[in-house]
Amino acid sequence: MDLPHTLVIIPSFNERENIASLIEADLSLSPALDVLVVDDGSPDGTAQIVRELQGTYLNRLHLIERAGKGGRGSAVLAGLTFGLERDYQALMEMDADFSHRPEEIPSLLAALAQYDWVVGSRYLRKSEIRGWGWRRTIFSALANRYARAILRIPIYDYTNGFRAYRRSAVEALEMDRIVAKGYVVLSEVAYQLYRKRLTVGEVPTLFINRRRGQSNLSFKEISEAFLSVLRIRFGRSSASVQTTHSA
Repeated sequence: MDLPHTLVIIPSFNERENIASLIEADLSLSPALDVLVVDDGSPDGTAQIVRELQGTYLNRLHLIERAGKGGRGSAVLAGLTFGLERDYQALMEMDADFSHRPEEIPSLLAALAQYDWVVGSRYLRKSEIRGWGWRRTIFSALANRYARAILRIPIYDYTNGFRAYRRSAVEALEMDRIVAKGYVVLSEVAYQLYRKRLTVGEVPTLFINRRRGQSNLSFKEISEAFLSVLRIRFGRSSASVQTTHSA
C-alpha cells in the first residue's frame, strides 16, 4: 500500500519500557512514515532512548523534550505544529504504550482518501477492547454517548487518541484557542473540525489496555471531563481543563 508522507506523533511520559519497540514497529511499516516523540521530561530516561535511536533512523525520528508534565493534549498540539512546519501530507497521533497497535496505522491512513480526518474507534461492530474492568468500560461508554449527545459530531469514539488527519485538516485548526492539556483536547479538536464541516470517518480498532500501571479516575477528573464537553459546546472551549486519563 502506498502511504502518504506521514508524521506519527507519540506523546510520552515514563515509557522507557515501550518506546524503542514502538518506534521500530512504526518505522518498519513504510519509508513514508516518520515518528515524532514529544516527551514531558520523563525521569525514567525515555528521551535518552529516543536520542540514541535517532542515530539509527537519521531524519525519520524526531524528538521534542518539554520540561514538566504538560499533558497529552498539549503534546499532540506541539507535534501537529512541528508537522505543519515540514512537508508532511498526513499527521497521526497514538499512545506510547501499545494500547494502539502500529499494524493498524495503514488502515487509518487509507481512510484519509475518503475523509479529512479519521478515528480509530473502539465502538464499532468489529472493534474490541481488551483489559478493562467493568467500571472503566461503563464510564467510557457513558462518556462517549454523553459527548455525542452534546457535541453532535457523527462519531462514536470521542476519547481515543488514535487518529489520522490530512494536512489540510490540521491547517484548519485554531490551535491557539485550545488551552486544555489532557484528553479533553481530543473533543476540542473534533468539535473545531466538525464546525468547519470537515469530513470524519471511523475505522474499527483493537484497543489493548496499557501493559503496566493503572488509571485511577478520581471524582474530580470525571466531573471535569463531563463539564468540559459543555464548555466546548457552549462557547467556553478555551477554559483550561486538565484531565490526564483516556476514557
